[in-house]
Amino acid sequence: MPILIPQRNPASTNYYENKDGARIVKSSHFELDYMLGRKITFFCMATGFPRPEITWLKDGIELYHHKFFQVHEWPVGNDTLKSKMEIDPATQKDAGYYECQADNQYAVDRRGFRTDYVMISY
Repeated sequence: MPILIPQRNPASTNYYENKDGARIVKSSHFELDYMLGRKITFFCMATGFPRPEITWLKDGIELYHHKFFQVHEWPVGNDTLKSKMEIDPATQKDAGYYECQADNQYAVDRRGFRTDYVMISY
């Protein structure tokens, strides 16, 4: 008996496979161990038209600016955005699951990064 695979609705195909949809094309490694008091840095580059916006999240909650958290962004052409998120100095509370989310009117894409601190004993 053959297995029937349902056909995708053309409207959803246009949404999920839109050539102009936001796509993350380059990002940091999945896992990072950091030393307390040092800098944590994550990178994300997304493409799409119109140019996507990039939002940074920690444990599912959007990060906002504070004195130890900075985001630097560089537009590239009409369709690409590079974003770098830094926390300096890093504390125990900065361990967790970070995500960069790229979105425009056609699609949303996410990449996640897990962090934990390491203790150096002498």
